[in-house]
Amino acid sequence: MTVRAHFPIAAFVFVAVWLAAAPDARADAIDGMWCEGSRSMQIDGPAIVTPGGTSMTGDYDRHGFRYVVPPGERGAGKTVNMVLLGEYDLDVTVGEGPAERWRRCKLTS
Repeated sequence: MTVRAHFPIAAFVFVAVWLAAAPDARADAIDGMWCEGSRSMQIDGPAIVTPGGTSMTGDYDRHGFRYVVPPGERGAGKTVNMVLLGEYDLDVTVGEGPAERWRRCKLTS
């Protein structure tokens, strides 16, 4: 076989490997569902569903997120700062309060 004949096979293998690795490549991003006790929140880029259930946007960074707590939620008007510590741990600080450790929510089937 010529090099030209092998090209489609090599391209297919490259794309398959790249797609298979894609979910792992995002493992170090803050995006996803986070839980702390009975509270949860979801981050997807600059979009967030807050622990109080409000859908809004904030300041997104791959390893951090910041937003102002909306009216009607606990801590309204305070700034929430989040820092990703690893694949499963997130520190969340509301205003000048102490950091709370949040974890990625466990998936249930």
